Amino acid sequence: MIVEIDKEDDGRWIAEIPDLPGVMTYGQTRDEAIAKAKALALRVFADRLEHGEQVPQVGEMFAVVA
Repeated sequence: MIVEIDKEDDGRWIAEIPDLPGVMTYGQTRDEAIAKAKALALRVFADRLEHGEQVPQVGEMFAVVA
């Protein structure tokens, strides 16, 4: 899963996983934003599995794109 990362004008970092709509997080540092996005993505996977929904096929769990 690709993690896209960018720095906002106010200095915060934003991390998003486009393959999982709604998985977008902010952090005070780059690493914090990435960690939060990964944690949220795992929660989304778990929620989908619990409800019998389809989970995307993943070759590599996370790759960060600057």
